[in-house]
Amino acid sequence: MIRITLRSLRADALRLLLSSLAIVLGVAFVAGTLMVTDSMKAGAYARAGTFDRHTDVGVYADEQPLPPALVDRVRAVDGVAAAEGELTGSAGVVGSDGRPVLGYAVLAAIPTDPALRSYDVTAGRLPDRPGEVVLDAPTAEEEGFALGAPVLVGGVSGAARPYTLVGTVDVAGTSRDVGGPFIGLVGADALAVTGEQGYGRIMVAAAPGTSREALAERLSGVAGPGTTVWTRQQILDAAVDDAVRDLEQFGLVLLTFAGVAMVVAGFVIANTFAIVLAQRTRRTALLRLIGATRGQVFRAALLEAALLGLAASVLGVLAGAGLAAGMAAVLSALDVPVPIGPTLSGPTVLLCLLLGTGITVAAAYLPAWQGTRVAPAAALTDSSVQVTRGAGRARLTTGAVVSAAGVAALGFAATVGQIVLVAVGGVLTFFGIVLYGPVLVPALVRLFGAPVRRLLGATAALAVANAVRNPRRVSATATALVIGIGLVSAFVVGAGSVKVGIERSVDARIGVDYLVTGIGGGLPATLAGELAARPELGVVHEHRSRVADGVEIRSAHPELVGRSLSGVVAGDVDDLRSGTVLAHRELAEARGWAVGSPVVLAGRTFRVAAVVTAGEPSPAPARVPAGHLVDVVDADFAALFPTERGYLAEVEPADGVSAARARAAVETVVARHPTVNLMDQAAYKKMLTGTVDMLLAFVTALLGLAVVIALVGVANTLSLSVVERTRENGVLRAVGLTRGRMRAMLAVEAVLTAMVGAVLGVALGIGVSAGAMAFVAKISGDFTLVLPWGRLAGIFSVAVLAALAASVLPARRALARPVVEALGVE
Repeated sequence: MIRITLRSLRADALRLLLSSLAIVLGVAFVAGTLMVTDSMKAGAYARAGTFDRHTDVGVYADEQPLPPALVDRVRAVDGVAAAEGELTGSAGVVGSDGRPVLGYAVLAAIPTDPALRSYDVTAGRLPDRPGEVVLDAPTAEEEGFALGAPVLVGGVSGAARPYTLVGTVDVAGTSRDVGGPFIGLVGADALAVTGEQGYGRIMVAAAPGTSREALAERLSGVAGPGTTVWTRQQILDAAVDDAVRDLEQFGLVLLTFAGVAMVVAGFVIANTFAIVLAQRTRRTALLRLIGATRGQVFRAALLEAALLGLAASVLGVLAGAGLAAGMAAVLSALDVPVPIGPTLSGPTVLLCLLLGTGITVAAAYLPAWQGTRVAPAAALTDSSVQVTRGAGRARLTTGAVVSAAGVAALGFAATVGQIVLVAVGGVLTFFGIVLYGPVLVPALVRLFGAPVRRLLGATAALAVANAVRNPRRVSATATALVIGIGLVSAFVVGAGSVKVGIERSVDARIGVDYLVTGIGGGLPATLAGELAARPELGVVHEHRSRVADGVEIRSAHPELVGRSLSGVVAGDVDDLRSGTVLAHRELAEARGWAVGSPVVLAGRTFRVAAVVTAGEPSPAPARVPAGHLVDVVDADFAALFPTERGYLAEVEPADGVSAARARAAVETVVARHPTVNLMDQAAYKKMLTGTVDMLLAFVTALLGLAVVIALVGVANTLSLSVVERTRENGVLRAVGLTRGRMRAMLAVEAVLTAMVGAVLGVALGIGVSAGAMAFVAKISGDFTLVLPWGRLAGIFSVAVLAALAASVLPARRALARPVVEALGVE
């Protein structure tokens, strides 16, 4: 039986080639992902101690920053050779053209004691005193900054001020290489620029002969509560754990999509073996006739699947190495540190080989079991019987129940308030399609084929008849497409709906001409005042909020606050002024407030000017019930919380000032603050939705492989069907079917199958997105389901065009054999 299996595998090698391609692609995705993440993990270990090469002990702040005075106390501890405070934050650099250098910038406090310095200097030196700065070498080179020249650096504390550039450093591939400038200042300057009240940690170098563990114990007593003291090994271990944890999460996301591709490949393999084993019915019956048992036939089929899966997995691992190199190049282009070359480890290779082989064997299990049911008497018939059974009652009943449960889960996701029901509903609905497919898919093929029959006549009629000849086969082929297209459609519809929701929210809340936003942090403390001082500008409002006494207190401008409200329950919004508040209805009802009631907020008494309702619900901060909001004028908010900063400021021109003059005035102020950005409403919307577009492109690219594998399944099914219908196609050609009509017949068959898969996939994707948007709308009323018909039509068109391409090789095979030879095939 083993020899017969090997000969069968060699004889059917071409038939199984396309199906093995599905496994090759799936395994390549898994292998490439694992190789990249293994490579990044190896790099994480190498980078973990970059800035702690001379740190023996570290004192870390748990919540509140460590005060500078603590550095002096730590420095006085017996056994401490050096101690320096360190913090990292955001800041910005003004370029040589007078504009902020693009990219998120990282600022760090650099130790002045040589015993703690761990930076690689490429030119000049590290800063020794206030007023000096170092930059990363690429930024200094791109901007043309020379050593000794002034460089404008600014943060949230105020406008940019000049610092003398004394050196450049190499931070490439480290945790401080995030795509933008790196700025290094001494501790006092770093505190002043970032506006921080203290350090994030204190770096300590031990005196010679001092035990790190003993020193850490002494420092714990000095540092006091609210701090954590770690030895060098603990610092390195924590750095590695953080880096590896992030990489594992990234790898898990990629492996999720790889798992989808492998599931689709499993459908393709199962369908392929079902067709191949059905075409061997007579051969199998002959084996049974001469004494082969059912168990032998079954094990032979599984052995064939295992050998095919193993060979495809080996090729997949090799292809995965190339894919990993490409992924590493893409990540490097996105400034994600990746070591050169993928890391190929033994566990990764073994896992990929087992996964590919296991998926293939599991997918072939049911077809192999069905193949054992061939009776020996079938060898005495003249036909190799092709099983064309439809779905049984039990399958259809189960499919109906599962589908109903899936639709119900999607419908009740928002009502119950469980987003997990959306995923459960999508999975159940898909399995309902799988179970009901032998009835649903042929019916849709006939439906979509009706207009084609009117156009192409008998050619299309033959294509429809061939497609629905075996309901289970066409169902399995279309179902493989449903997975990939369904997921792509769900993300496309979801992303489109989120973008529209964001744009509606901006339209509802922001009606000014210009917006100033913070980059990587809050707005500088002096920015709003500088803008308000410009005579060309009228309204300047910085969005700020703070939670106090279980209430979210928000800053508001009397001229702007009305646009974000849907109604006034009592009082007059125009009465909002210093000493008054607008209380939202939920809070007023909960606390019994009415217009004119005195209320105490953060220790100060206010009067309720009006009770209002918001235009749309917004997520409440932690510790605050939904709707527990009050609005106070900007001056009162600044008096209550002078250090609280916002991330957005709205600006409107003064009366009689043109938009161009107003913009120029804003640009003049913004130019002194490299950590802010000026934009209009359209640009602000684009900024907010840009992440959605990027995520959609990323997801579509990953799921595209699943769609490709499914289309390989369409081509594979069509190719095997051509082999099965060799004599039938010969008869058609003998009675006058031209070569062009033969190609058209196979093209129509492929397109109809892909159309059904695409339609079901898009419908499933819309259903999942509808459930998700209903859930999101319950939290935030801005979001509703929006169908991007253009993109959905694009998905459908790509599936149809790919199906046309998939029919080319099967058509060439059908026409390659002479008519007389085809008529003689049994």
